[in-house]
Amino acid sequence: MDTAVKRVVWGVLSTARIGIEHVVPAMMASPLIELRAIASRSHGAATAAARALGIERAYGSYEELIGDPDIEAIYNPLPNSLHVPFTLQAAAAGKHVLCEKPIALSAAEAQQLRDAATKVCIEEAFMVRHHPQWQRVRELLRSGRVGRLLAVQVFFSYFNDDPGNIRNQAAVGGGALYDIGCYAILSGRYLFECEPRRAIALIDRDPSLGIDRTTSALLDFGSGLHLTFTVSTQGCRYQRVQVVGTDGRIEMQVPFNAPQGGATRIAIDSDGALDGSGVTTETLSVADQYRLQAEAFSRRVRGEVALGWGLDDALAQMRVIDAIWRSETSGRWEAVV
Repeated sequence: MDTAVKRVVWGVLSTARIGIEHVVPAMMASPLIELRAIASRSHGAATAAARALGIERAYGSYEELIGDPDIEAIYNPLPNSLHVPFTLQAAAAGKHVLCEKPIALSAAEAQQLRDAATKVCIEEAFMVRHHPQWQRVRELLRSGRVGRLLAVQVFFSYFNDDPGNIRNQAAVGGGALYDIGCYAILSGRYLFECEPRRAIALIDRDPSLGIDRTTSALLDFGSGLHLTFTVSTQGCRYQRVQVVGTDGRIEMQVPFNAPQGGATRIAIDSDGALDGSGVTTETLSVADQYRLQAEAFSRRVRGEVALGWGLDDALAQMRVIDAIWRSETSGRWEAVV
């Protein structure tokens, strides 16, 4: 790791679980990052998190952290409904923002970030794009390992029916599509390396919570490329990505929650034997996708590399989600526009 680059000083908005358990420890392990501050709406919660994690400064409001002149970049893992408002506030203060997915609740809302994204770096935090297993699969597809690409299939589920959990609160952007369906959409966009043209969906909503608890969709990418997925917040814990071509297939066994600091494996089937006897396994190098993501963003802040995934990419994601919501209402194919 090149440590000659001046470390980027970061702050974290909120003591959300994804930050405290995954992103913050990964960032603090990097020589490219100085994580100097954390904020919560409760000064006590911020202080406790700062003490536990060894962070220098704790703020009792998000605005205080945004106003800290020493902070250069902000990680925003707030509830989905607060992503755009606080990303805008941070950008107005000259801070670069790595914002958790989904970056907004609609493409129209995400468009509010257009002007800000010309002044600072704004990126939607899809850490999987930085993991070696995803990069290796795309490399294999580009090399023609599975022949002509046909389809990507994604299943991603976990069980959580707690009404107090923000993932189950419709008013703040809860539900399966926003929380994990966005990963399924990204899977097709990343692996096909193009954008879908239309989408059709089937959605089951929890009658008490109002959120989509199981969402399935078919996305047409044109040229015979299909993405199909099912995501659920009330299913058993499971995740898989299958990529199928004319001459073989590749399976990602733990595509989204790859173990931090642990090895991952992909299965490659170039034989087609139905009993799986032709499958070979490739083990990828140990990696922490959260650290890699934060380091890549820090390098962009320092101007070392161009912004790989900026607002245009996030808007493309949101247009697909918009089309799926429209399809729920219309019961028909909806154009991704």
